Amino acid sequence: MTTWQGWQRFATTEPPAPPQPDDPPRSTEERLAYHSAFVTIRTPAISQLATQVRTLMILGRHQQTTARPSLIVTGPAAAGKTTALLNVGRACHLAHTRKNPAPPGSAHATAPVAYVLVPPGATAKTLITEFARYLGIPVTTRMTQTQITDAVCHTYTQAGVQLVLIDEIHRLNPRTTTGAQTADLLKDLTERLPSTFVYAGINVTDTPLFSGTRGAQLAGRATLITCGPLPARHGTRQPFRDVITDIDNALDLTHHKPGTLPAHAAYLHQRTAGRIGPLTRLIRQAAITAIYDGTERITKTALDAVQLDHLAEQHNRPTRSR
Repeated sequence: MTTWQGWQRFATTEPPAPPQPDDPPRSTEERLAYHSAFVTIRTPAISQLATQVRTLMILGRHQQTTARPSLIVTGPAAAGKTTALLNVGRACHLAHTRKNPAPPGSAHATAPVAYVLVPPGATAKTLITEFARYLGIPVTTRMTQTQITDAVCHTYTQAGVQLVLIDEIHRLNPRTTTGAQTADLLKDLTERLPSTFVYAGINVTDTPLFSGTRGAQLAGRATLITCGPLPARHGTRQPFRDVITDIDNALDLTHHKPGTLPAHAAYLHQRTAGRIGPLTRLIRQAAITAIYDGTERITKTALDAVQLDHLAEQHNRPTRSR
């Protein structure tokens, strides 16, 4: 998805849909593929991000003199940050193309969304090269960073890029010389491109990104959205149980009884620490196993048999008192 062709394919491919009462039964292979890809569960973070992006894009639409306001999605690993980013980007892409279809017979369409990954050990030049690669802008080894940046700003403006999604932002360290230059590049791009920038990274408030002069500039322009573990309770609401209910309703198992997973909400919250990544992986693996072994339903015993990622298993490991 870090090229325009790949992003367009992702954004325009119909996402998996849960089974409907009147649908004909799916084959075993279809149901295995469905649980492998699975539906995107709309978490509170996705809803908040969608609202904020829509608002900031309108707010910055006619802003000319300074950088447009941006967003930072932060949280621990496997909390659903990238999923939220991609979901909002797809929605923006589809909304724009519905309003602005390509002229009949034209092979060219606008590119409303750009998705860029910060490369490991990023320098300003390697990062701007990633921006260029996304839209297929030719870059040679002899080109300077300034030349590539000028080409990117010109092409992105001509292509009508409105939303720039930058993932793995925690890889930047403005305290180093290369990191400081890369942070300055991003500041320059936000001032030169008529786009709303959304960054995502692991616990960015605990990194150098928010400290020092450059960190203060970023923090002063960006709204922070925390994509953290879902609490079992929030006031009178039960966010984690609500998400489990959505997952429960989306399963395609022949012997599944609706309401089975919500009944295990406390166990699932303890098992996954409320993180959406381990939760969906746990249930998807259990569903695939249930199809393979013919049980066609998820039990607590089946959930117990699924091993989670190392971080989640460490969380569940009982501490020994000395």
